[in-house]
Amino acid sequence: MNGSFHGGLQMKKTLLVMAAALGLAGGLALSAQAEDYTLRSGDQLSIIVAQDETISTSPTANFTPYVVRPDGKVAIPYVGEIYASGMTVAQFTDTVKAGLSKYIVDPDVAVNIVKWGSVRVYVFGEVHKPGAYELTKGHTVMDAIGAAEGFTWDTAKKKIFLIHQDDTNKAIPIHLNDMLKTGNMKENYTLREGDILYLTKNGKISFARDIAPFLSGAYMVSEIKDNN
Repeated sequence: MNGSFHGGLQMKKTLLVMAAALGLAGGLALSAQAEDYTLRSGDQLSIIVAQDETISTSPTANFTPYVVRPDGKVAIPYVGEIYASGMTVAQFTDTVKAGLSKYIVDPDVAVNIVKWGSVRVYVFGEVHKPGAYELTKGHTVMDAIGAAEGFTWDTAKKKIFLIHQDDTNKAIPIHLNDMLKTGNMKENYTLREGDILYLTKNGKISFARDIAPFLSGAYMVSEIKDNN
């Protein structure tokens, strides 16, 4: 009987771990465990603990109780609240393991992101498609510009401004040219919900676009007058 019990328990553990590995939680698992991805508000997580299915996200559920809250924290039974924002999936997994190790010997933990959190931002000015964008996975200035299909020829790359929704009296200057030329990403800020990114106009004059049409127009008027 003991052998049957332990065999059944081991099979249950194996199925739970396989479910996590295959990303079956809610049918939404994403390949978001890239080393460079860091958790952020709104991310929904599948957590599988082989030794305790009561902690684990159900493989057949279409939701998960583990969501990175706006304050950056995730509540885990026995572990308490973990400040997950900014952690990689691997770092978060290790933190969960460390917390559970007080109650479980060598806890077997698998963490998956089943849905990325999104941030709604507004991109205006000299971009190809100004408007509101829901950013997922990447929430940075460059991600927002990319979502708006890039900057235009008229963009003043030294005069881009970021305005946080909770501090509209302050415009944060961004030197896009510096990022593009040197690769220095210190001003590639992470955007918050409701942020506004404004790309100003550089005032440059294009001969073909701004001058030639007027010259051609004057030439045509002259031709018409001469032939009358």
